Amino acid sequence: MDKKRVAVPLVCHGHSRPVVDLFYSPITPDGFFLISASKDSSPMLRNGETGDWIGTFEGHKGAVWSCCLDTNALRAASASADFTAKIWDALTGDELHSFEHKHIVRACAFSEDTHLLLTGGVEKILRIYDLNHLDAPPREVDKSPGTVRTVAWLHSDQTILSSCTDMGGVRLWDIRNGKMVQTLETKSSVTSAEVSQDGRYITTADGSTVKFWDANHFGLVKSFNMPCTVESASLEPKYGNKFIAGGEDMWVRLFDFHTGEEIACNKGHHGPVHCVRFSPGGESYASGSEDGTIRIWQTGPTHEDGSHMVNGMSGKVKVSATEEVSGKIEGFHIADDGKSKEKEEATTA
Repeated sequence: MDKKRVAVPLVCHGHSRPVVDLFYSPITPDGFFLISASKDSSPMLRNGETGDWIGTFEGHKGAVWSCCLDTNALRAASASADFTAKIWDALTGDELHSFEHKHIVRACAFSEDTHLLLTGGVEKILRIYDLNHLDAPPREVDKSPGTVRTVAWLHSDQTILSSCTDMGGVRLWDIRNGKMVQTLETKSSVTSAEVSQDGRYITTADGSTVKFWDANHFGLVKSFNMPCTVESASLEPKYGNKFIAGGEDMWVRLFDFHTGEEIACNKGHHGPVHCVRFSPGGESYASGSEDGTIRIWQTGPTHEDGSHMVNGMSGKVKVSATEEVSGKIEGFHIADDGKSKEKEEATTA
Protein backbone atom coordinates (compact mmCIF):
# COMPACT_ATOMS: atom_id res chain seq x y z
CA MET A 1 0.00 0.00 0.00
CA ASP A 2 1.29 3.44 -0.87
CA LYS A 3 2.36 5.61 2.02
CA LYS A 4 0.11 8.56 2.66
CA ARG A 5 1.62 11.67 1.10
CA VAL A 6 2.82 14.12 3.73
CA ALA A 7 1.64 17.64 2.99
CA VAL A 8 4.35 20.29 3.12
CA PRO A 9 2.73 23.70 3.64
CA LEU A 10 3.97 27.14 2.81
CA VAL A 11 4.88 28.64 6.18
CA CYS A 12 4.28 32.37 6.53
CA HIS A 13 6.19 34.06 9.33
CA GLY A 14 5.94 37.67 10.47
CA HIS A 15 3.49 37.84 13.38
CA SER A 16 5.02 37.91 16.84
CA ARG A 17 1.86 36.78 18.66
CA PRO A 18 -0.94 34.27 17.97
CA VAL A 19 -2.86 34.53 14.68
CA VAL A 20 -6.58 34.68 15.51
CA ASP A 21 -8.35 35.45 12.22
CA LEU A 22 -7.80 34.95 8.49
CA PHE A 23 -9.73 36.30 5.51
CA TYR A 24 -9.32 35.69 1.76
CA SER A 25 -10.47 38.27 -0.76
CA PRO A 26 -12.48 37.16 -3.79
CA ILE A 27 -10.44 36.71 -6.96
CA THR A 28 -9.65 40.15 -8.42
CA PRO A 29 -7.90 41.20 -11.67
CA ASP A 30 -4.69 41.29 -9.59
CA GLY A 31 -5.18 37.84 -8.06
CA PHE A 32 -6.46 37.20 -4.56
CA PHE A 33 -5.17 38.28 -1.18
CA LEU A 34 -5.01 37.02 2.39
CA ILE A 35 -5.23 39.24 5.46
CA SER A 36 -4.44 38.04 8.97
CA ALA A 37 -5.31 39.36 12.43
CA SER A 38 -3.03 38.80 15.38
CA LYS A 39 -2.67 39.67 19.03
CA ASP A 40 0.50 41.56 18.03
CA SER A 41 -1.80 44.46 16.98
CA SER A 42 -0.63 44.57 13.34
CA PRO A 43 -2.75 42.96 10.60
CA MET A 44 -0.75 41.70 7.62
CA LEU A 45 -1.59 41.48 3.93
CA ARG A 46 -0.22 38.66 1.75
CA ASN A 47 -0.45 37.37 -1.77
CA GLY A 48 -3.15 34.72 -1.35
CA GLU A 49 -1.59 32.28 -3.80
CA THR A 50 2.07 32.35 -2.75
CA GLY A 51 1.78 33.58 0.83
CA ASP A 52 4.33 36.31 0.06
CA TRP A 53 4.10 39.15 2.53
CA ILE A 54 3.01 42.47 1.04
CA GLY A 55 2.83 44.76 4.05
CA THR A 56 1.61 45.49 7.56
CA PHE A 57 -1.19 47.80 8.66
CA GLU A 58 0.21 49.80 11.57
CA GLY A 59 -1.87 51.87 13.98
CA HIS A 60 -3.71 49.64 16.45
CA LYS A 61 -2.64 49.72 20.10
CA GLY A 62 -4.14 46.40 21.16
CA ALA A 63 -4.76 42.86 19.96
CA VAL A 64 -6.54 42.67 16.59
CA TRP A 65 -9.30 40.07 16.79
CA SER A 66 -10.84 40.25 13.32
CA CYS A 67 -9.94 41.41 9.81
CA CYS A 68 -11.43 41.42 6.34
CA LEU A 69 -11.05 42.79 2.81
CA ASP A 70 -13.79 44.30 0.68
CA THR A 71 -15.02 42.62 -2.50
CA ASN A 72 -12.40 44.34 -4.70
CA ALA A 73 -9.58 43.96 -2.14
CA LEU A 74 -9.10 47.74 -2.24
CA ARG A 75 -9.87 48.32 1.45
CA ALA A 76 -9.22 46.36 4.61
CA ALA A 77 -10.97 46.51 7.97
CA SER A 78 -9.82 45.39 11.41
CA ALA A 79 -11.40 45.08 14.86
CA SER A 80 -9.26 45.53 17.94
CA ALA A 81 -9.00 45.37 21.71
CA ASP A 82 -8.02 49.07 21.61
CA PHE A 83 -11.77 49.87 21.33
CA THR A 84 -11.59 50.73 17.62
CA ALA A 85 -12.43 49.30 14.23
CA LYS A 86 -10.28 50.74 11.46
CA ILE A 87 -10.61 51.04 7.67
CA TRP A 88 -7.39 50.87 5.65
CA ASP A 89 -6.36 51.53 2.08
CA ALA A 90 -5.24 48.06 0.97
CA LEU A 91 -3.02 49.50 -1.79
CA THR A 92 -1.04 52.00 0.31
CA GLY A 93 -1.58 50.72 3.85
CA ASP A 94 -2.86 54.14 4.97
CA GLU A 95 -5.47 54.33 7.70
CA LEU A 96 -8.63 55.80 6.17
CA HIS A 97 -10.80 56.02 9.28
CA SER A 98 -11.06 54.81 12.86
CA PHE A 99 -14.48 54.01 14.35
CA GLU A 100 -14.41 54.53 18.10
CA HIS A 101 -16.21 52.05 20.37
CA LYS A 102 -16.63 51.93 24.15
CA HIS A 103 -15.14 48.48 24.60
CA ILE A 104 -13.22 45.71 22.80
CA VAL A 105 -14.29 45.13 19.19
CA ARG A 106 -14.21 41.41 18.37
CA ALA A 107 -15.61 41.19 14.83
CA CYS A 108 -16.00 43.16 11.60
CA ALA A 109 -17.31 42.49 8.09
CA PHE A 110 -17.74 44.46 4.87
CA SER A 111 -21.11 44.25 3.12
CA GLU A 112 -21.09 42.58 -0.28
CA ASP A 113 -21.67 45.92 -2.02
CA THR A 114 -18.69 47.35 -0.01
CA HIS A 115 -20.67 50.38 1.24
CA LEU A 116 -21.21 49.21 4.82
CA LEU A 117 -19.10 47.89 7.70
CA LEU A 118 -20.59 45.71 10.43
CA THR A 119 -18.93 45.53 13.87
CA GLY A 120 -19.60 43.81 17.17
CA GLY A 121 -17.86 43.09 20.45
CA VAL A 122 -17.95 43.28 24.22
CA GLU A 123 -20.53 46.11 24.17
CA LYS A 124 -23.10 43.56 22.89
CA ILE A 125 -24.15 46.00 20.16
CA LEU A 126 -24.13 45.32 16.42
CA ARG A 127 -23.28 48.51 14.54
CA ILE A 128 -23.55 49.23 10.81
CA TYR A 129 -21.35 52.07 9.51
CA ASP A 130 -21.98 53.85 6.20
CA LEU A 131 -18.58 53.97 4.50
CA ASN A 132 -19.80 56.72 2.15
CA HIS A 133 -20.46 58.95 5.18
CA LEU A 134 -17.67 58.10 7.61
CA ASP A 135 -18.62 60.68 10.23
CA ALA A 136 -22.30 59.71 10.35
CA PRO A 137 -23.46 57.84 13.47
CA PRO A 138 -23.87 54.09 12.91
CA ARG A 139 -27.13 52.20 12.72
CA GLU A 140 -27.62 49.86 15.67
CA VAL A 141 -29.69 46.68 15.64
CA ASP A 142 -31.37 45.12 18.66
CA LYS A 143 -28.97 44.44 21.53
CA SER A 144 -27.07 41.16 21.29
CA PRO A 145 -27.68 38.82 24.24
CA GLY A 146 -23.94 38.37 24.76
CA THR A 147 -20.47 39.51 23.73
CA VAL A 148 -20.31 39.31 19.92
CA ARG A 149 -17.72 36.81 18.66
CA THR A 150 -18.40 36.63 14.90
CA VAL A 151 -20.40 38.62 12.34
CA ALA A 152 -21.26 38.07 8.65
CA TRP A 153 -23.61 39.31 5.92
CA LEU A 154 -25.98 37.24 3.80
CA HIS A 155 -29.01 37.57 1.51
CA SER A 156 -27.41 40.37 -0.53
CA ASP A 157 -26.76 42.45 2.58
CA GLN A 158 -30.36 42.19 3.83
CA THR A 159 -29.51 39.91 6.76
CA ILE A 160 -26.64 39.79 9.23
CA LEU A 161 -25.63 36.96 11.51
CA SER A 162 -23.73 36.98 14.78
CA SER A 163 -22.55 34.55 17.42
CA CYS A 164 -21.60 35.15 21.04
CA THR A 165 -18.58 34.15 23.10
CA ASP A 166 -20.59 33.19 26.17
CA MET A 167 -23.61 31.30 24.82
CA GLY A 168 -24.59 28.94 22.03
CA GLY A 169 -26.43 29.74 18.83
CA VAL A 170 -26.17 31.92 15.75
CA ARG A 171 -28.58 34.83 15.57
CA LEU A 172 -29.92 36.28 12.33
CA TRP A 173 -31.06 39.89 12.07
CA ASP A 174 -33.12 41.66 9.43
CA ILE A 175 -31.32 44.96 8.85
CA ARG A 176 -34.45 46.59 7.44
CA ASN A 177 -36.03 46.72 10.89
CA GLY A 178 -33.03 45.83 13.07
CA LYS A 179 -34.88 42.88 14.65
CA MET A 180 -33.66 39.35 15.32
CA VAL A 181 -35.60 36.94 13.11
CA GLN A 182 -34.06 33.53 13.75
CA THR A 183 -31.69 31.62 16.02
CA LEU A 184 -29.73 28.57 14.86
CA GLU A 185 -29.44 26.55 18.07
CA THR A 186 -26.15 25.02 19.17
CA LYS A 187 -25.13 23.57 22.53
CA SER A 188 -21.75 25.32 22.69
CA SER A 189 -20.75 28.85 21.72
CA VAL A 190 -20.06 29.29 18.01
CA THR A 191 -16.44 30.30 17.49
CA SER A 192 -16.58 30.37 13.68
CA ALA A 193 -19.44 31.18 11.30
CA GLU A 194 -18.92 31.39 7.54
CA VAL A 195 -21.39 32.00 4.72
CA SER A 196 -20.48 29.88 1.68
CA GLN A 197 -19.38 31.59 -1.51
CA ASP A 198 -22.58 30.59 -3.32
CA GLY A 199 -24.73 31.75 -0.39
CA ARG A 200 -26.27 28.29 0.18
CA TYR A 201 -24.73 27.28 3.49
CA ILE A 202 -23.70 28.68 6.84
CA THR A 203 -20.77 26.72 8.28
CA THR A 204 -20.38 26.83 12.07
CA ALA A 205 -17.89 25.41 14.55
CA ASP A 206 -19.15 24.96 18.09
CA GLY A 207 -17.20 22.89 20.59
CA SER A 208 -16.37 19.55 18.96
CA THR A 209 -19.01 19.84 16.23
CA VAL A 210 -19.06 21.33 12.72
CA LYS A 211 -22.53 22.09 11.38
CA PHE A 212 -23.89 23.16 8.00
CA TRP A 213 -27.13 25.13 7.85
CA ASP A 214 -29.39 26.07 4.95
CA ALA A 215 -28.74 29.81 4.58
CA ASN A 216 -32.19 30.46 3.12
CA HIS A 217 -34.49 28.23 5.19
CA PHE A 218 -32.17 27.98 8.25
CA GLY A 219 -32.61 24.24 8.73
CA LEU A 220 -29.71 22.05 9.88
CA VAL A 221 -28.32 20.22 6.82
CA LYS A 222 -25.42 18.26 8.33
CA SER A 223 -23.68 17.92 11.68
CA PHE A 224 -20.37 16.14 12.17
CA ASN A 225 -18.58 15.32 15.42
CA MET A 226 -14.91 16.25 15.33
CA PRO A 227 -11.94 14.38 16.87
CA CYS A 228 -11.20 17.33 19.17
CA THR A 229 -12.54 20.73 20.17
CA VAL A 230 -12.43 22.80 16.97
CA GLU A 231 -12.30 26.57 16.80
CA SER A 232 -12.81 27.16 13.08
CA ALA A 233 -14.22 25.47 9.97
CA SER A 234 -14.51 26.40 6.30
CA LEU A 235 -16.34 24.88 3.31
CA GLU A 236 -14.58 24.39 -0.04
CA PRO A 237 -16.05 27.22 -2.16
CA LYS A 238 -16.00 25.86 -5.71
CA TYR A 239 -17.65 22.43 -5.45
CA GLY A 240 -18.71 22.38 -1.80
CA ASN A 241 -17.60 18.75 -1.46
CA LYS A 242 -14.94 19.19 1.24
CA PHE A 243 -14.45 21.16 4.42
CA ILE A 244 -11.61 21.87 6.81
CA ALA A 245 -11.49 22.24 10.58
CA GLY A 246 -8.78 23.13 13.08
CA GLY A 247 -8.58 23.45 16.83
CA GLU A 248 -7.01 22.33 20.09
CA ASP A 249 -4.93 19.39 18.88
CA MET A 250 -2.86 21.65 16.55
CA TRP A 251 -3.83 19.68 13.41
CA VAL A 252 -5.71 20.90 10.34
CA ARG A 253 -8.07 18.26 9.02
CA LEU A 254 -9.77 17.94 5.63
CA PHE A 255 -13.13 16.14 5.52
CA ASP A 256 -15.63 14.90 2.94
CA PHE A 257 -18.70 17.16 3.11
CA HIS A 258 -21.15 14.37 2.25
CA THR A 259 -19.89 11.66 4.62
CA GLY A 260 -17.81 13.50 7.22
CA GLU A 261 -14.94 11.09 6.53
CA GLU A 262 -11.47 12.47 7.22
CA ILE A 263 -9.52 12.84 3.97
CA ALA A 264 -6.28 14.35 5.26
CA CYS A 265 -4.69 15.37 8.54
CA ASN A 266 -2.07 18.10 8.28
CA LYS A 267 0.46 18.39 11.09
CA GLY A 268 2.95 21.19 11.55
CA HIS A 269 1.58 23.88 13.85
CA HIS A 270 3.09 24.14 17.32
CA GLY A 271 0.00 25.49 19.05
CA PRO A 272 -3.80 25.34 18.83
CA VAL A 273 -5.27 26.32 15.45
CA HIS A 274 -7.47 29.41 15.86
CA CYS A 275 -8.64 29.97 12.27
CA VAL A 276 -8.89 28.11 8.96
CA ARG A 277 -10.11 29.43 5.60
CA PHE A 278 -10.32 28.12 2.04
CA SER A 279 -8.89 30.23 -0.78
CA PRO A 280 -11.59 31.55 -3.16
CA GLY A 281 -10.81 28.97 -5.85
CA GLY A 282 -10.60 26.07 -3.40
CA GLU A 283 -7.13 24.99 -4.53
CA SER A 284 -5.57 25.71 -1.13
CA TYR A 285 -6.47 26.65 2.42
CA ALA A 286 -4.80 28.60 5.19
CA SER A 287 -4.53 28.04 8.93
CA GLY A 288 -3.49 30.45 11.67
CA SER A 289 -2.22 29.32 15.05
CA GLU A 290 -1.22 30.19 18.58
CA ASP A 291 2.36 29.63 17.33
CA GLY A 292 2.19 32.93 15.37
CA THR A 293 2.47 31.35 11.92
CA ILE A 294 0.13 31.01 8.96
CA ARG A 295 0.38 27.82 6.93
CA ILE A 296 -1.01 27.43 3.42
CA TRP A 297 -1.87 23.86 2.42
CA GLN A 298 -2.69 22.42 -1.00
CA THR A 299 -6.14 20.84 -1.25
CA GLY A 300 -5.16 17.71 -3.13
CA PRO A 301 -2.53 16.01 -5.28
CA THR A 302 -0.86 18.10 -7.94
CA HIS A 303 -1.79 17.80 -11.59
CA GLU A 304 0.74 16.33 -14.01
CA ASP A 305 1.51 19.82 -15.25
CA GLY A 306 2.07 21.01 -11.67
CA SER A 307 -0.77 23.51 -11.89
CA HIS A 308 -1.86 22.89 -8.29
CA MET A 309 1.59 23.61 -6.94
CA VAL A 310 2.08 27.10 -5.55
CA ASN A 311 5.05 28.18 -7.65
CA GLY A 312 6.54 24.76 -6.94
CA MET A 313 7.40 26.00 -3.48
CA SER A 314 7.41 24.23 -0.14
CA GLY A 315 8.63 25.11 3.30
CA LYS A 316 9.18 28.67 4.44
CA VAL A 317 8.16 31.64 2.37
CA LYS A 318 10.60 34.47 1.98
CA VAL A 319 9.09 37.50 3.70
CA SER A 320 9.13 40.07 0.94
CA ALA A 321 6.74 41.84 -1.39
CA THR A 322 6.14 40.23 -4.76
CA GLU A 323 7.25 42.30 -7.74
CA GLU A 324 3.80 42.27 -9.34
CA VAL A 325 2.06 43.72 -6.32
CA SER A 326 4.76 46.00 -4.96
CA GLY A 327 4.37 48.38 -7.89
CA LYS A 328 0.73 48.92 -6.98
CA ILE A 329 1.33 49.50 -3.29
CA GLU A 330 4.18 51.96 -3.26
CA GLY A 331 4.13 53.73 0.08
CA PHE A 332 2.71 50.79 2.04
CA HIS A 333 3.84 50.85 5.68
CA ILE A 334 6.20 47.90 5.81
CA ALA A 335 7.74 46.92 9.13
CA ASP A 336 11.39 45.87 9.37
CA ASP A 337 11.91 42.23 8.32
CA GLY A 338 8.18 41.84 7.92
CA LYS A 339 7.70 41.72 11.65
CA SER A 340 5.71 44.18 13.66
CA LYS A 341 7.07 45.43 16.92
CA GLU A 342 5.17 43.86 19.76
CA LYS A 343 2.88 46.38 21.35
CA GLU A 344 1.18 46.32 24.67
CA GLU A 345 -1.90 44.15 24.36
CA ALA A 346 -5.13 45.51 25.68
CA THR A 347 -7.27 43.44 27.97
CA THR A 348 -8.62 40.46 26.06
CA ALA A 349 -12.24 39.64 25.90
